[in-house]
Amino acid sequence: MSDHRGPVHVATLSPGVAHVTWGSEAVTEGWADAVATVRAGVEEALATHARVEARVRADDALGQRVATWSGMRREGVLRGLPLPEGPVDHVLYARLATDAPTDQPEGFRALLNSFLPRKRAIGQMLVRDAAGRVLLCQLTYKRDWDLPGGVVEVNESPQVATSREVLEELALDIPAGRLLLTDWLPPWSGWDDAVTLVFDGGVHDADALVSRVVRQEKEIRGLAFCTPAEVAERCADFTARRVGAALANVAGDGPAYTESGR
Repeated sequence: MSDHRGPVHVATLSPGVAHVTWGSEAVTEGWADAVATVRAGVEEALATHARVEARVRADDALGQRVATWSGMRREGVLRGLPLPEGPVDHVLYARLATDAPTDQPEGFRALLNSFLPRKRAIGQMLVRDAAGRVLLCQLTYKRDWDLPGGVVEVNESPQVATSREVLEELALDIPAGRLLLTDWLPPWSGWDDAVTLVFDGGVHDADALVSRVVRQEKEIRGLAFCTPAEVAERCADFTARRVGAALANVAGDGPAYTESGR
C-alpha cells in the first residue's frame, strides 16, 4: 500500500512498518522547507504505523540532513543496495511511534546521539615487575604480542573494562589504576580509528603473578614479563612505542597523549 502526500511518498513495507521517500521537488525551496515537509509526512505515517523508515544514499549529504532533522534517527548503513547504475550504500533512518518528540530534551539528545561520531575505545593495563619488565600477552588472533586488555563495551567505563578484560582473559583480579597514556590509532587495514587507554596495573612479583594465571585459551596463547628489548622484538612497532610511552609516564614526566605511540 502506498500514499502520495505531495512530494513525500509513503509505502507500507509490512504490517506496522512504513517507508518514506521524497523527490527533488521537496528541496527546491531549501532544506529547511524540505525538513518541514518530510517531518509532516513522517508524523502522519506514524498515525497508522509503529515504525517509519527512510533509506538515503550515503553520498547524499542533503538527504541525510533532511532525514535527521525531520526526526528520524540514524540506525546504520545498508551496504551495496542494488540500483540500475550498480550497488550503492544507503544510510538507514527510522522513527518509532514511541520515540520521544524531538522538541523535548530526551528526544533531541537521542536524535543527536544517533548520528554523532563514535570512536572505538580499547583499555590496556601496564603490569610491571620489580626489574621493570612488562607483562605481555601472546594473542591467538595475531602474531604480535600486546599488553593485556581489550575493547571497551558500549556504556562501560574504560577503567572498569580494562580490569574486566584482565580478569576474563588471565583470571587476574588487578584494579586498573591511574591513566598513564591515551594513544590514538589511525584507520588501518579495515579497522576504523580507535583510542587506546593504558592504565597502571602496578608492580608485582612476576613468578607469583604468573602462577595465578588461568589463560582464556581462545584469545591468549601465552604470556611473559618482557624487557624493553623483548617488547621491541615481540610487539608491532606502534605497540612497542605505546609501551615505551606508558613506561615513561609512570613517574608522571612522560607524554600523556600519543598517536601510534609517537
